[in-house]
Amino acid sequence: MPVKRMVSVLMLITGLWAMGICGYMLIEGWGLLDAVYMTAISLTTVGYTEVNHLSNNGRIFTILLITLGVGFYFYAFTVIAEEVMEGHIRGVIRRRQMEKQIARLKDHFIVCGYGRLGRVICQEIRDRNDRVVVIENDEAVVKEIEEEGLIYIQGDATKDEVLQQAGLERSRGIITVLGSDAANIYITISARSLYPEAFIVSRAEDESAELKMLRAGADKVINPYKIGAVRMALAALQPALTEFLDIAAHEVRDDLEIAQIPVGMGSELGGRTIREIDLRSRFGVTILAIKKRSQHLRLHVQPDDRLDPGDILIVWEVPRV
Repeated sequence: MPVKRMVSVLMLITGLWAMGICGYMLIEGWGLLDAVYMTAISLTTVGYTEVNHLSNNGRIFTILLITLGVGFYFYAFTVIAEEVMEGHIRGVIRRRQMEKQIARLKDHFIVCGYGRLGRVICQEIRDRNDRVVVIENDEAVVKEIEEEGLIYIQGDATKDEVLQQAGLERSRGIITVLGSDAANIYITISARSLYPEAFIVSRAEDESAELKMLRAGADKVINPYKIGAVRMALAALQPALTEFLDIAAHEVRDDLEIAQIPVGMGSELGGRTIREIDLRSRFGVTILAIKKRSQHLRLHVQPDDRLDPGDILIVWEVPRV
């Protein structure tokens, strides 16, 4: 129930009780206990015997008090019923709107869990102008997600129907960052079985769980504690390098953009060498690395390296002025 309406109901009931008690004490000259008792049986209309004989003025006052009490309780019941019904209807409408939004999404990301890591991941995805659907089961956290304006599904991410509802088959990838390694493994298995082509990134807290997640079908397994410890060590050992990595990986700047470019089927880049495409002079793009199919990332890029469909270029682009 909205705060304003709740406050108005509480003020009305307090005012009625105060009016009844003060009225009987002033009109009839009764003590506090008798006035409270008479006010209670009048407002609740239970029909018990009057505590003392009422004067004509007292009877008129009692009629007024009973009438106001009945009217107030009818109003309070109406307010509560409206809020319950409206809250239910709002919830249904909100769910329908979310379902329609998700049904229209394509090439989005699915994030399972909106904890400390999930919040940062969603913010990073939004900063890069990509779309994200959050799956979260905690009702208190869902309210926070609503305030952030994110598209979400309130449900258990380990269930197949919830992953399907999030548009798994139309997504670019799914990121599972629940606090339990077992839950993340379960989601990985479900996502891989539902959509074999899904790109799955999974969080692992225990090093022994990393291999299990890879076996379960995860494309990437991230141990945030291990990565955080390595980055802290590098910050002390090689601060300049760490600063560059932070800029490259975490900051979105107008004067620097590091991105990946896939070489699709029919692309003009396919079948040509690095020298032939000459991206640096044409677009101000420097190729930092190449990810060939079924191979590790190649950092030593040569001018005569030939590009094939399915390759991925890691490029550093400096916008021209």
